Amino acid sequence: MMSSFEKIALFIDGSNLYATSKALGFDIDYRRLLGEFHGRGVLLRAFYYTTVIEDQEYSSIRPLIDWLDYNGYTVVTKLTKEFIDATTGRRKVKGSMDVELAVKAMELADHVDQIVLFSGDGDFRSLVEALQRRGVRVTVVSTLATQPPMVADELRRQADIFIDLAELKARVGRDPAERPGSREMRQQPPQFTTRGDQSKRPGGMIP
Repeated sequence: MMSSFEKIALFIDGSNLYATSKALGFDIDYRRLLGEFHGRGVLLRAFYYTTVIEDQEYSSIRPLIDWLDYNGYTVVTKLTKEFIDATTGRRKVKGSMDVELAVKAMELADHVDQIVLFSGDGDFRSLVEALQRRGVRVTVVSTLATQPPMVADELRRQADIFIDLAELKARVGRDPAERPGSREMRQQPPQFTTRGDQSKRPGGMIP
């Protein structure tokens, strides 16, 4: 259980969370997600990591990025490139945010009591172990409810707490048919003000 006085930071692997929620048949309502963990302790930061394809005139993820940026999340993006796989002939995307996420998590280790990692990627096991050595408890959010499971077994076992995303559906989920349009997302007023006062500029509460 999280203490109401515990300092918490959320680290969201955007593409991994999207794939997990899609496999479970629902969309993430990011306003409700922030509210869910805002009520579990002192939420210092909520980071959302994603890649954006270089030279793409319009990205379907852009409205979400813009909305998150104005509604309490710290969005971290990196340009990636599309290429054609010589073996399969399929279009693929080269790029990952794993390093950037891991570096920031380690930087915050001395400022938080718990980190909530939204990812099932087994590559994060070493990060979780390193954070635990610094005295940080780590919660991993993914799912075992799909076949195959979306969370790597080694990551789930390393975590202090594992939360199945399927169990959060009623509190942070939304049916895909109810997905708001990009204009609606942009016009919704911010509900949380942490980015506007402390975390958007250098010199805030934490790095």
